[in-house]
Amino acid sequence: MTLSARFNRVEEPRHAGEILARAIAYPYEAPLCSFVQLRSRTSDLPAEGVDLAGRRPLLCYGANAAPSVLARKLATLPDEPLPVLRAGLRDFDVVYSAHISPYGAVPSTLQRSLGTVAPVFVAYPTAGQEQLLTRTEPNYELQELRGAELRTEDGTELEAVDLYVSRHGCLAVDGSEVALAAVESDGRRFRALGEVEVLERVRHVLAPELDLERFVESSLDPGLAAARTAVLRGGSLPLEL
Repeated sequence: MTLSARFNRVEEPRHAGEILARAIAYPYEAPLCSFVQLRSRTSDLPAEGVDLAGRRPLLCYGANAAPSVLARKLATLPDEPLPVLRAGLRDFDVVYSAHISPYGAVPSTLQRSLGTVAPVFVAYPTAGQEQLLTRTEPNYELQELRGAELRTEDGTELEAVDLYVSRHGCLAVDGSEVALAAVESDGRRFRALGEVEVLERVRHVLAPELDLERFVESSLDPGLAAARTAVLRGGSLPLEL
């Protein structure tokens, strides 16, 4: 069975309404099971599994857990399957990062949260796939997380995994980190907000004279996005990995 019909590719927006729609849809729809991404096609993981030889595990959360986003990011590569295993990461949660993305959203990062189990994915990219994914993450640094309590859907336990970590720290709202409401972590300790609510909070601080649509549209200007990110970063909370 193919999952492609449920996870359509994210198209580039053409006008302000589409720009806003793309931003507020973050982190985009992710399946509730493991899958294989082959360019624009999303399929169930084969019952016999897949060959992971020579591939390093890469922790995916936020947009990189969405088949539509992976399809867009990997579209220029030759046909090479990307296995993506659903997993649970203990003592972490998915929270908002203190920056504006190139498409106007407030995206995510990880933050330590004792007792919380975050639903994440573990991808196994080829070297070429990882290089391409890394080029799409200018606001993140590729690091290795060691000592993790990470269990994939098939029962595999991983203690070390690569991951993209925000260069800007965690967004602070009322003095605390804020979790993504769209990511339903177990045992959550942080307050959770949706993308629209967080964008409105950020807009009120950075550009209260603009409505939300105009604010998001204007954030597509790289210089303005960088200036706004600098303000958010100045009041950010440090990552604890």
